[in-house]
Amino acid sequence: MIKYFRFAVYLFVMIGFSSAFADQSVTFFRAVNVDNEQTVKELLAMGFDPNTPNPQGRGGLFLAMREGSFKVAQALLAHPDIRVDATTPADETPLMMACIKGHLDWVQKLLDRSAAINRPGWTPLHYAASGAELRIVILLLDRGADIDALSPNRSTPLMMAARYGAEDAAELLLQRGANAKLRNDLQLNAADFARAAGREQLALRLEAAAR
Repeated sequence: MIKYFRFAVYLFVMIGFSSAFADQSVTFFRAVNVDNEQTVKELLAMGFDPNTPNPQGRGGLFLAMREGSFKVAQALLAHPDIRVDATTPADETPLMMACIKGHLDWVQKLLDRSAAINRPGWTPLHYAASGAELRIVILLLDRGADIDALSPNRSTPLMMAARYGAEDAAELLLQRGANAKLRNDLQLNAADFARAAGREQLALRLEAAAR
């Protein structure tokens, strides 16, 4: 009987602990969404794990980059246990999100915390090349980004810039030595990407560079 009583107490405590954690998690992610720095700091001081993912598998630092919650991001980045390269189910990192959102200052901060520039699959340079902030592309290249990094479908940052990013980014990548001859798994090169976006003049320059 005593054994069963102890088990019931243990089960009660564990259920209560699980419920409390769930409540903290909901509060944490609500705070991240509205950039409530104070609530995040209070939860962290209570021992809440800064790397806890939400139900969709995205961590607080990644979401802070996505939502522009920079006060929360600062609190998370200051935590000694933060994993700056924690990935989402889509294999995206906080640095990648900062790059595509154009958060230049935060790209610099994450790099200063040793966030990975080169990684298998999609890279921060792919994301930066797809965005509008040319200075991030320059920063990543200056910090050693692989200019011809291949995504899982073998697309390159130049291809991303040619279709989705600033045309200046495509020009810069060419000037820095990006290979316009490369083709992805669909046998498309950067000129094809530019043409798909209606950027005919850029497509012609890319074709010339691929000869």
